Amino acid sequence: MNRPLPRPALARPPSFSAREFRDALGMFATGVTIVTARNEDGSLVGLTASSFNSVSLAPPLVLWSLSRGASTMPTFANGAHYAINVLAADQKQLAERFATRGIDRWAGVQHHPGTNGAPVLDGAAAAFECFNRSRYEEGDHLIFVGEVEHCSHRAGVPPLLYHGGRFYTEHPL
Repeated sequence: MNRPLPRPALARPPSFSAREFRDALGMFATGVTIVTARNEDGSLVGLTASSFNSVSLAPPLVLWSLSRGASTMPTFANGAHYAINVLAADQKQLAERFATRGIDRWAGVQHHPGTNGAPVLDGAAAAFECFNRSRYEEGDHLIFVGEVEHCSHRAGVPPLLYHGGRFYTEHPL
């Protein structure tokens, strides 16, 4: 039986600075992704994101978030499809490239069109090709929920990791 959750009281104002918050968040190690799509004119768009997570197995759903002020916001907010490329340990340079502004991020990047046209990066550890199912405004970001229409992965490929403002590769314990 589903019952509505009680409405919580208002949150207290933060007792920490934005820098302290970012530093604390940096202690959570994440994988690194590049989210890709095509503009209406067919041009390619992509950005590095570490805000990626699974949501549901049935239906297969994933989420990621994007700053409201991002120049790529119109493409992702209005487009029907995108791909989330989980980077392999040897793709650090791609992560840095797609996080850099004012350059041609796609120059020399090997990729192929996915099932619905979103670019899938060659060599990625995994790729999730998504229908842009829903979007939620929260704080200074928009949260995207994608319904995965196709996925692939390369077994045994170590992931690229991000922790404390630095890139790492997998080290089994």
